[in-house]
Amino acid sequence: MERWTDGRWVWRVAAVMMAVLTIIPSFHLSAQDYRAQAIRILGTVPLIDGHNDIPDAIRERGGLDSVNFGVSQPRLMTDVPRLRAGHVGGQFWAAYVPVTSMDSGTHPATYALEQIDLTYRLCSKNARSLAMAYTAADVERNFAAGKVSCLIGIEGGHAIENSLGALRMFYKLGTRYMTLTHWRSLDWATASTDTARRGLSPFGKQVVLEMNRLGMLVDLSHVNDQTMSDALHTSRAPVIFSHSSARALANHARNVPDSILKLVAVNRGVVMVNFNPGFVSEAVRIWGDTVTARLDRLRAAGADSTTRADSLKAWDAAAPHATLAQVADHIEHIRQVCGIDCVGLGSDFDGITEVPVGLEDVSKFPDLIAELLRRGWTEAEVKKVAGLNTLRVLRAAEGVAAEMRRSRR
Repeated sequence: MERWTDGRWVWRVAAVMMAVLTIIPSFHLSAQDYRAQAIRILGTVPLIDGHNDIPDAIRERGGLDSVNFGVSQPRLMTDVPRLRAGHVGGQFWAAYVPVTSMDSGTHPATYALEQIDLTYRLCSKNARSLAMAYTAADVERNFAAGKVSCLIGIEGGHAIENSLGALRMFYKLGTRYMTLTHWRSLDWATASTDTARRGLSPFGKQVVLEMNRLGMLVDLSHVNDQTMSDALHTSRAPVIFSHSSARALANHARNVPDSILKLVAVNRGVVMVNFNPGFVSEAVRIWGDTVTARLDRLRAAGADSTTRADSLKAWDAAAPHATLAQVADHIEHIRQVCGIDCVGLGSDFDGITEVPVGLEDVSKFPDLIAELLRRGWTEAEVKKVAGLNTLRVLRAAEGVAAEMRRSRR
């Protein structure tokens, strides 16, 4: 047996201790330390959020002339100062197209064009901080220049009005993903709210393949399980879920079941976790269902609006709340089922009316990254979740598009 005074033994002990320290996370770090680490990491990789509804939020408040996006906007969840505080590197702005436009006489395509126009003007008006992006390389170039990339995603396939020509024009205008449906099913794709088991029609599969040929990401948030499966089996490029969470943790139809997550792993797509409390917390989801049922009973009993409002106030006082930690749970579950390369962030800020405690607005992204670090995630892993996975998918879609165009010559 070697003695402790033997220099060789001391050296071996020291070497072992150093090896252990490089493997075991630093559990003694404070919350401030983890946040500082998160901010440092976000200085090296662009954090990309898959879905933010600020274009429609601004539209509802009278448009860009009524909202100074360059200063703090207390009634919104997003503005330039908070994007800076949140160390956001790239943002998909949702060109949301309400399904009511299908019935009101307004052409959905026109509404989408107006949302895209607003996004361009928003970016131009705040050019010191924001810059348009169309490719993964654009995002990286803007990030190096200290600017937040503005990317466009159309929310609702009804925007193309059953026209592949319209789809192609939307791509030329900068649209880099399209959510196949919103809350209502189309002739060619079925929404998550629909009890029908059908998925993509033959034309729906044409839409997916044309999106592949263009280099536009196929977004499967809002569609039903069969449409998810059909799209995953049709698409030649990785798909995204721009703002969906894990159904195993919150049993909402808008979330992704494990069976589909396993297909995402094969497709090498990315599921961008939504912050909507009803998609994050099963208790919140159930609570929302009970509130809806209670209101239905009050209406059936003839209760007036004042009585219904008073009843809601009493119920709201005891309502459960989603938390930042639960959002991290969804990220971890998706990583567990389909791997670290298939998970990202899709907040749905300014498209949701409630938020998880700790994730109140876009300035809070570093706190979520810090929570993952606290749980023992490595820097390489959190970089993938923050933005590298989304950049990989963008590049892959660009590559598939180039290959499909070459093969058609």
